[in-house]
Amino acid sequence: MSSAPEHKIDPRVLALKAGLLSIWALVSFVLCWFAPALQFNVGPWPFFYWMAAQGSLLVFIAIVAVYAWAMDRLEPEEWPPFNSDG
Repeated sequence: MSSAPEHKIDPRVLALKAGLLSIWALVSFVLCWFAPALQFNVGPWPFFYWMAAQGSLLVFIAIVAVYAWAMDRLEPEEWPPFNSDG
């Protein structure tokens, strides 16, 4: 039985994923759920409407950008480059 090489996952990567997932859940569920109670406007629109229409999307794009930037910095130099040939 051949054993595949073990890849250790960096705890910093796990912490990054947990943090970004928490932000995603907060914006997707908690903030949008309680947004009608927050009575202020973003431009001419009420906050809950703006969060549903634009705000959540901008936060998700920011999460992806932060993840890509952080993973680029956390990736060890000794890892082999990605090869799509198999």
